[in-house]
Amino acid sequence: MPGDIPARRLKFSLAQKLRKGWEFERARTEGQRLVKGCLILNWRFDETQTIPRLGVITSKKIGGAVIRTRARRLLRESFRLHRHQLSPSVDIVLIARQSIVRKPRTQVEKDFLSAAKQAKLLQEAL
Repeated sequence: MPGDIPARRLKFSLAQKLRKGWEFERARTEGQRLVKGCLILNWRFDETQTIPRLGVITSKKIGGAVIRTRARRLLRESFRLHRHQLSPSVDIVLIARQSIVRKPRTQVEKDFLSAAKQAKLLQEAL
């Protein structure tokens, strides 16, 4: 956990979640896409927002309920820990790939940061 950010500010709230099907679809169709390691990153900028938002998709192709739940947790945690570095006006949809099944949290986090950097979503890269 970053040392200079209070723990309560790292909470993953409802305001940071994409919840409607059309929000996921809009990010996937109108936005851009990047495949990196164990995830697929779809993103779309929306200047009306003040915080980055996340949606996670896990297909039955990657495994049963336990595996899919773990994959969602890993992807959300990667976003949660680094959301303060992301552009505030971005909607992100992360899609878990089959390779996430064997990866530890640190590797998933590394793939997420690498994809975000390549997509120029990190504020330092903007």
